Amino acid sequence: MSPEITRPLPPYMQVVTHLREQIITGALADGDVVPSERQLERDWGISRSTATKVLGVLRAEGLVTSRQGVGTIVTTKTLHHSAYDRTRAVEITGRIYPKGQYAKILSARIEPASERAAQALGIEPGQEAIRRQRVTYAESGAAVSASTSWFDLELAEIVPQLLSTERIPGGTAKAIEDATGRSWTDADELLQARIASDEDADLLGITERPSAIIVGYNRLVDESGRTLEYGEYLCHGDRITRYSYARPRD
Repeated sequence: MSPEITRPLPPYMQVVTHLREQIITGALADGDVVPSERQLERDWGISRSTATKVLGVLRAEGLVTSRQGVGTIVTTKTLHHSAYDRTRAVEITGRIYPKGQYAKILSARIEPASERAAQALGIEPGQEAIRRQRVTYAESGAAVSASTSWFDLELAEIVPQLLSTERIPGGTAKAIEDATGRSWTDADELLQARIASDEDADLLGITERPSAIIVGYNRLVDESGRTLEYGEYLCHGDRITRYSYARPRD
């Protein structure tokens, strides 16, 4: 089925939004060729000038670049995929990670919750919760990011996969939804830059010290306002996390 232009977004922004999401979620990976102006013109029923504008916006955002003899290609080697990006990626592509990336689960066990995790989950600090730690790697084997997810202890029996070091097809949020019917409706994320500790540097394979890293704190929340998952991640200081916002309309 061919894509269609709708309102209220201008036609070029509808195409930009579609391609941007394909790139952010990894459906179009680093090095992939994006549709040419001619193909966009044909697929979307837009003018050549509109198609040119689409690629120009993506180029200005640093998501694509032009390569002679090849066309316009995706450039996302330094793009960090947020928790929201990964969750959307599952919904769109069925994969959690972009092509060329994979994860290893380092541990999955019940532990006393940290102060931040307890606050996010609505429990007392030190109260037991489920903790999963993973490292994401590029195809080369270099660590891209390290993350830790926390879940309410009540999910231990309902979603036993959370306590397994095997990867969960479709991701943790989907596993919880399948088992409980609870799905996420909102997400929030905080970012902070700081100097990597020795433990951080070891996880990310950083040899030059001191080095700056980016630390993120995120929550997935269900419609009742309860936290489905609280996560903390580390990534290299040169990684880019991208956000886009629509201006509110009266």
